[in-house]
Amino acid sequence: MKHTISILAASAVLGSTHAATAATEIEFWHAFTGRLGELVAEQVETFNSSQSDYAVVATHKGNYSETLNAGIAAFRAGEQPDILMVFEVGTATMMAAKGAIKPVYEVMGDGFDQSKYISSVSGYYTSPEGDMLSLPFNSSTPVLWVNRDKLQEAGIDPDTDLSTWEQVGTILDQLKEAGVSCPMTTAWQSWIHLENFSAYHDVPFATKSNGFDGTDTELAFNSAAQVAHISAMGEWAQDGKFIYAGRRNEGGANFRAGECALFTESSAGYAGIKAEAQFDFEVRPLPYWSAVASEPQNTIIGGASLWVMEGQTEEEYAGVAAFMNFLSSPEIQAKWHQDTGYLPITSEAGDLTRSQGFYDANPGTDIAVIQMTAKEPTANSKGLRLGSFDQIRTIIDEELEAVWAGDKGAQAALDSAVERGNALLRRFEQASR
Repeated sequence: MKHTISILAASAVLGSTHAATAATEIEFWHAFTGRLGELVAEQVETFNSSQSDYAVVATHKGNYSETLNAGIAAFRAGEQPDILMVFEVGTATMMAAKGAIKPVYEVMGDGFDQSKYISSVSGYYTSPEGDMLSLPFNSSTPVLWVNRDKLQEAGIDPDTDLSTWEQVGTILDQLKEAGVSCPMTTAWQSWIHLENFSAYHDVPFATKSNGFDGTDTELAFNSAAQVAHISAMGEWAQDGKFIYAGRRNEGGANFRAGECALFTESSAGYAGIKAEAQFDFEVRPLPYWSAVASEPQNTIIGGASLWVMEGQTEEEYAGVAAFMNFLSSPEIQAKWHQDTGYLPITSEAGDLTRSQGFYDANPGTDIAVIQMTAKEPTANSKGLRLGSFDQIRTIIDEELEAVWAGDKGAQAALDSAVERGNALLRRFEQASR
């Protein structure tokens, strides 16, 4: 389906042209722009320069949803790429796409050592039998970003304890009283404040181990714990203590500009915040409600993994395996982790980062790793595997926006989101049979 790229090597000394050699082209579709797009391009360039057998061609296909849809459309047309980046909520969709994907463990072949990958990361993308279906690529988890200068300007000790939501609520009161226009904002509200909230407090987001144990799962994020959290945030929104900026990462621009004191965002916000923030910032663990749990459990990953598409040649699959081995190498993984704030996908990369002194020089950058790996995941905290979850997130966004606007109470909004979302799960279940 693909073609090969002819590479002509010219010798300046001899003034002659060598015979053309053929590098097998590997198509890689991704969803990154900005600094992350630059770093992906750097990885691809480094790989291509390291050998002459394969040439990876990376193409931006839009945001996460658009990239997934582009991949599905391309497969139906018989024009699929070799590698497709798919965000974590598309995992169940890709698993159900019979004949569309070639599992990573099959592509990598004999000798593929899955044990080197951090289980709390790779487990999201493995089959019930424990086989890796896709390669974790950009895995992140939510943390609390703090504008220390903004706290100090408001007369608040920037080292104040923010480990619980109860303490955060007190600080939001003080920030509001001090005249701060944006005490707190957030990115990815469903991912952080419902999906991760549920895992962090060890309460189910859905039945059947959050969908891992079968497609006959039902949503369960309208229980007392989630309702209490969303209700508190709704009150903060009405009081001007929580400023809602949008469904994705629109709030990031406000935080990076120095307008907001607190920001719940992905650990991968590190790349943009480090590049743009003109203030003293810090990363802290995601807060938890001490009224719900005596201590937090673990957060779950976001981001995306790399899926290999069916219908390629053996040469292309060999190239894909070579590229994935390159991406998994300790040196490349450690650099990616340090540049972006994404989690290292292997323990070797984490160990290398620590030995290089990165965590000592950049305090807090290991918080995401600790938050994900300090405890063995439970059935409620190993992740989510739900069909049509991109559409379900849209429903959740709509209902949460009604709470922030004061148009609905938290219980009514979450009840509605569960009912509407369950209708999509039943359709997905029927289609998957």
